[in-house]
Amino acid sequence: MITRRQFIRGLTLGTLSTPLVVEAQQAGRVPRIGVIVPPEPEAPTEPNIAAFRQGLRSLGYVEGQNVAINYRYAHGKTELYAEFAAELVRLQMDIMVVGSAATTLVAKSATQTIPIVMVGVGDPVRSGVVASLAKPGGNITGLSNLSADLTGKRPHRSTPWSGSCDR
Repeated sequence: MITRRQFIRGLTLGTLSTPLVVEAQQAGRVPRIGVIVPPEPEAPTEPNIAAFRQGLRSLGYVEGQNVAINYRYAHGKTELYAEFAAELVRLQMDIMVVGSAATTLVAKSATQTIPIVMVGVGDPVRSGVVASLAKPGGNITGLSNLSADLTGKRPHRSTPWSGSCDR
């Protein structure tokens, strides 16, 4: 018969060793992120890409070491979005990051299984990207930029150079 002390010791050792087994199983797997960026690499979005890389580093992901990132730059050509989305689906990305409403809609039509993170979509509900902000549904999440709808709610303040209200 097992004593209470043996049971607790076995339970503790089993609980402590479980994370080690899980980490050992996942060690060989490198996550793959597909990124569709509308403009060129030298465009004003480059600081956003640098911030994206820094954010990944702060979570322990270093590009080329333990995460693979596949960038697709459209160079302002919207007709490339569908081709890029289809290619990233074929390459079986673990997640897709897209930078506009147009790229989000194209990615949404390309896959219903790969998670899609939208960045800076103006009004994702009005543009048809998600069903609602509270419950987007499907495989899409991310950040919206509803600043146009919030402009009237911001406090008015005078600018030091003009004395006028900055709206």
